[in-house]
Amino acid sequence: MSRLSALFSVLLVLTASLSPAAAEHKTITVFAAASMKNALDEVDAAYTAKTGVKFSVSYAASSVLAKQIEQGAPADMFVSADTDWMDYATSKKAINEPTRVNLLGNSIVLIAPKDSKIDNVTIAQGFDLAKLAGDGRIATGDVKSVPVGKYAKAALEKLGAWQAAEPKFAMAESVRAALTLVARGEANLGIVYSTDAKVEPGVKIVGTFPADSHPAIIYPVAATTVAKGETSDYLAFLRSTAAKTILEKYGFKYLVSPTT
Repeated sequence: MSRLSALFSVLLVLTASLSPAAAEHKTITVFAAASMKNALDEVDAAYTAKTGVKFSVSYAASSVLAKQIEQGAPADMFVSADTDWMDYATSKKAINEPTRVNLLGNSIVLIAPKDSKIDNVTIAQGFDLAKLAGDGRIATGDVKSVPVGKYAKAALEKLGAWQAAEPKFAMAESVRAALTLVARGEANLGIVYSTDAKVEPGVKIVGTFPADSHPAIIYPVAATTVAKGETSDYLAFLRSTAAKTILEKYGFKYLVSPTT
């Protein structure tokens, strides 16, 4: 073996030995809707175990995150709980549009504290949410900006229950904040995603809103225009069978066909 060949072989060995360490130092910054926390944390842990890539995740209302991305926050990826805020970020030239995928679906439910006497509510045209709440409050996300609140208001308007119930609403900064108000008994009722109710032992689902009472609940995901290169591999992982299994376990509806 020539000296040049030997040197090349040594370099190959060194490169191979350094690759895992290099991966460990890679971090993907994700801005994700608050309702994604439990499920996405598990997905990210699986990806880290597979690749060594780590995550820095900010969970908040999609409205807050979209505006932070617009203002230059260094996010690699955005997961929104509705298409409106992804459209907003895209319109501000902050999203790499070809990477956008409508990944997940969800549903909204009526919840009460786990020890509440309220149970088995039929949610249909003309149901009286205001009467059901009594002297208590109804918690959901801010209906002007937070996706779950927007879905809730749309459903209640279609069912004829919004006008009477509106004064009783406690508008929270995110769906998880609304969930906490109900779990603590600070609100008699709440409207959250079914996936949120599933991970909070302090509440129970007392009714499910008809799917046709509100716009379809869609979670789009996309890389930002400043995303690091490894973000594309992570986006591909979100479309894998492994990610699908985790996300469906938490109650999300998978809207795409797995690619691997």
